[in-house]
Amino acid sequence: QVQLVESGGGLVQPGGSLRLSCAASGSINSINYMGWYRQAPGKEREWVARISDLGNSYYINFVKGRFTISRNNAKNTVYLQMNNLKPEDTAVYYCNAVRVGPPQTDYWGQGTQVTVSS
Repeated sequence: QVQLVESGGGLVQPGGSLRLSCAASGSINSINYMGWYRQAPGKEREWVARISDLGNSYYINFVKGRFTISRNNAKNTVYLQMNNLKPEDTAVYYCNAVRVGPPQTDYWGQGTQVTVSS
């Protein structure tokens, strides 16, 4: 089992920045990818970014150039630096960890609220 705990959400004005953190514990050596999803009110959860165990990062188009995912292996923590935030970035952000397997296993954090508003 893997446990994920997010932190760093909050209220920020448009154009501002936030850094989300996700601390992992448990059977973390089995994890291949860690990443972030978000879910806005009334919308489905959508993938935002992920980073592999080799440090390769991937982003959905609408956050490229604004968000940066990184990891600190010594602290078992993944970060999402979010710059130039927009009101449409408002959502609950969830940390995700994937063990490719087979079978694939997904682990989720409890979520952290990000609100972008003036």
